[in-house]
Amino acid sequence: MTVPGGDAGPDHALRARVDAVLGRFVDEEVSHFAAIDADLAPVAAQLRTATAHGKRLRAAFCYWGWRAAGQPDSDALVRAAAAMELVHAAAVVHDDLIDRSPVRHGLPTAHRALRPAVADGPRPADAAHSLAVLVGDLLMAWAGQLFAACGLPAAYLARGRPLWAVLARELVAGECLEILRTGSRPDTAASLQVVRYKTAKYTVEHPLLMGGALAGASTGLRGLLSAYGLPLGEAFQLRDDLLGIFGDPERTGKANADDIAAHRPTALLAQTWQAASAAERGDLRRLLGRRRPEPRDVDRVREIMRRTGAVERVEHMITERVRTATGLLERERLPAGAADALTRLARTATVRSR
Repeated sequence: MTVPGGDAGPDHALRARVDAVLGRFVDEEVSHFAAIDADLAPVAAQLRTATAHGKRLRAAFCYWGWRAAGQPDSDALVRAAAAMELVHAAAVVHDDLIDRSPVRHGLPTAHRALRPAVADGPRPADAAHSLAVLVGDLLMAWAGQLFAACGLPAAYLARGRPLWAVLARELVAGECLEILRTGSRPDTAASLQVVRYKTAKYTVEHPLLMGGALAGASTGLRGLLSAYGLPLGEAFQLRDDLLGIFGDPERTGKANADDIAAHRPTALLAQTWQAASAAERGDLRRLLGRRRPEPRDVDRVREIMRRTGAVERVEHMITERVRTATGLLERERLPAGAADALTRLARTATVRSR
C-alpha cells in the first residue's frame, strides 16, 4: 500500500508554530533558571539544546487528535500540543543516559556535553550524568507547566489531565522493560512489548488521545485514535531500529553501533536470532554487548541480519502496521483535513532516513 505524501506545507506551518511556542517558553524559563546563579550557565545551555531539535511529530499528533474531534484550529491547543515535545525532550535525555549514547542530532548528548562544566571536580563523568538526570527531570516538569498554562478552558484541561498519569506510567514501564530485557535471549514478542510501551504509545497514541480528550472526543473516536496510533507508533520505532543499525550517522545524527554495543532487545535482533545458524548465533554472542565494537564487528552483525532476512521481515512488519493504521482512516469518517493529515503523518513517521 502506498501512503501518499501530499502537500507538506500545512505540516511545516504547524511545526513552525510549535517551534515558536517552545522557543518563547524555553527562553523565559531558561532566563529564570540562569538568573539564580552564573554557575548554572552550562545547564541552561543544555536545556536550550535539548528542546531545539525534533520532528515535532508528537505535537502534530496531538493537534490532529483535536481536529479529528471536530474542533477548529486553536493557538491554545498548539501550546498544549507543544507540551508533548517537552515530554519527548525529557525522555530523550534520560534515554541517552540509560543507553550511554554519545551523540544525538549530531551533537554530544546531555551527559557528554556537560562534562566540561565539571571537569575539575571529582568523578566528572558521574557528575555530568547527575546533571543530565536533572535536566531531564526539569524538562518533564516544564511539560506539565506548559500544558497547564496553555490557555484552554479549565474544563478542557480537566479532560486531558488523567492521561498524563497514564503516559508517564507507560513510558517509564517501557524504559524499565528495555533495561530488564537488555542482554537476555532475543524474543520478538518481548521486544514488541518494549517498542509499544517505550515509544509507540507516547509518540503517537497518547498525543492523539490527549488532543481528542481535550476536544471532548467520543468513546468511538478515542477507540479509533488508539487503533490507528498504536500500530503506527510501533512502525515508527521499528523504523528507528533499522536506522539505528543501517542508517547513515550523518543523516540520523546518532551513532550506528549503539544497539549492538548495548545488546538492546530490538525486534530486529530477535528476528535475526530466530533465523540465525548455530555459527551465526555464536558470532552474535561474541559481538553483542561490546562497549566499543570495531567496524568489522558491526559489519558482521549487519551481514547476519541481512543473510537471515531479518531486515526484510522488519520492513514487512512496518508495512503491515502502516497499512492497518491508514486503512482505518479510509473506512472512518473524519472531519475534512484530519484524515489527510493523519495519512501524511503516517508516511512522515515511517518513511524516513533519520
